[in-house]
Amino acid sequence: MIEVDGKKDDKHTMSTKLVLLTIWFTIQVALGFSQNRVPVIRENVPLDSIRLSDPFVLADKPTGMYYMTGTGGMLWKSKDLKSWTGPFSIAKTDPESWMGKNPMIWAAELHAYKNKYYYFATFTNREVKIDTVGENVIERRASHILVSDKAEGPYVPMKDPIYLPADKPTLDGTFWVDKDGKPYMVYCYEWLQNLNGTMEKIALKPDLSGSIGEGKLLFRASDSPWSREKKTGGPNKVTDGPFLFRTGTGRLGMIWTSWIDDVYTQGVVYSKNGTLDGPWIHEKEPITPPNFGHGMLFQTLTGKWLMSVHSHYNSNGRYIRNPHFFEVDFSGDKLIVGKPYVP
Repeated sequence: MIEVDGKKDDKHTMSTKLVLLTIWFTIQVALGFSQNRVPVIRENVPLDSIRLSDPFVLADKPTGMYYMTGTGGMLWKSKDLKSWTGPFSIAKTDPESWMGKNPMIWAAELHAYKNKYYYFATFTNREVKIDTVGENVIERRASHILVSDKAEGPYVPMKDPIYLPADKPTLDGTFWVDKDGKPYMVYCYEWLQNLNGTMEKIALKPDLSGSIGEGKLLFRASDSPWSREKKTGGPNKVTDGPFLFRTGTGRLGMIWTSWIDDVYTQGVVYSKNGTLDGPWIHEKEPITPPNFGHGMLFQTLTGKWLMSVHSHYNSNGRYIRNPHFFEVDFSGDKLIVGKPYVP
């Protein structure tokens, strides 16, 4: 409080507090609606203290760092997978593009390719509605690719304004170079519109700056022998989180996620001919424990292979998702998931 003639001026103090409170509130409102909101950076954050869906880890040898991103599109970085610093804002989208001023970002991935770094992510413009199917009002959503010279960004748009049709909701795009040496995006065509989610591929330009031709069907959600819809008891309609790998014997595999009733579940499917064209043969049982999914595989800087997934559990009506690692072995003919890995 301020003292006037030896007395505390409560009225002046209260007025000052109100002014400061008003200024603080105005700043918070402005930040809440700003497309360029600056995140609060934290250091030495344990992995299990990070809330993150769809965690994707890039082990970057040139910098000796691990970079982790996912839904929300922010970046975390670490030297040891144990203590993390972040989150950093790294996606610089064009507000004049189809994404709008402040797109939602889901399932971001980082891929190093031909001396560049690429940011694959799902962007949603909630101001634009493209379709209504039954009770599903479908927003403008699509997989898209940004580029950077550095793993930690910033990532910016490239030449082509779109990669996938504007009238189809697509998500969870990932990267693969097939046996023909050509780059592809593998993505999900969302069940909200087609009512039976699909996994599809589309060819990319050599520098990944755009797509070539049209998407091609790989498989449908209903092809899975393990997924199940809670209401109907039939196959689940959701396809999520594709990630491709090749086994030690040269077999092409894909992990992907759906549901068994209300349990988040990840399975694996293998290409019979070793290429994206398939046909794709599903394993009969899930590959990871219940309520772990949307996985990817990465090799640590010391050569160990791990799977990154997020947990999915209900805590007092709220779904909590944290990144987790599992040991894996695919040196043989199949992917085998081992014990949890704690850095």
